[in-house]
Amino acid sequence: MPLLMIDLDNTLVDRDAAFREAASAFLDENSLPVDDLAWLMSVDAGGYTPRQDVARALAERYSGAVSGAAVQDFLDRGAADRVVLAGATRDALDRAVGAGWTCVIVTNGRIEQQEAKIRGTGLDGIVHGWVISEAVGCKKPAPEIFRAAAAAVGASLRGAWMIGDSPHADIGGASGLDDVRSVWVSGGRPWVDETFRPTHVTDDVASALDYIPGRHRNSGDHY
Repeated sequence: MPLLMIDLDNTLVDRDAAFREAASAFLDENSLPVDDLAWLMSVDAGGYTPRQDVARALAERYSGAVSGAAVQDFLDRGAADRVVLAGATRDALDRAVGAGWTCVIVTNGRIEQQEAKIRGTGLDGIVHGWVISEAVGCKKPAPEIFRAAAAAVGASLRGAWMIGDSPHADIGGASGLDDVRSVWVSGGRPWVDETFRPTHVTDDVASALDYIPGRHRNSGDHY
């Protein structure tokens, strides 16, 4: 069966919305300025700032006002406890599986947090498997994590597709592999990198999932 690799955060689930909700609760529970929400979102940078750097920034800004345990709990569980799988995404993923695609999640992050999101949203009951960077010792866009994803579900990267929101990690990772195509979930953003491009662009993951199923049957695709 053809392989479909899919990013987790801000692709299958809206991780930024979950983090925003968790950050707002963190500020409220610790009687901190609500105006700090924008600062917190900036420090987090969509989850790409290393966790230890976020913890350090919080400790410095709220020294004497917030315990280290409260910061750790927020960073460990906040967003992971709040992510949801949208109905449209679930339905589109079901259709891709029904069309015969082997679906595997490829995500950077810590095992505990990412598996909590996968299991908590019910994705574990839909996809065929997942790989998490902490578990395999490498991060997207390194080719090794994509090879590990294929191996995890007994599939080949030949003719595979990658769906993701990150130009660098997801689309750049796919562009570095032979015969792997990609769909960028743009969220309305323009593509600005001139060194490589996605095969296709959609605004949301449901549209991306619905675009791919017929591609391997297209006579112009050489798989």
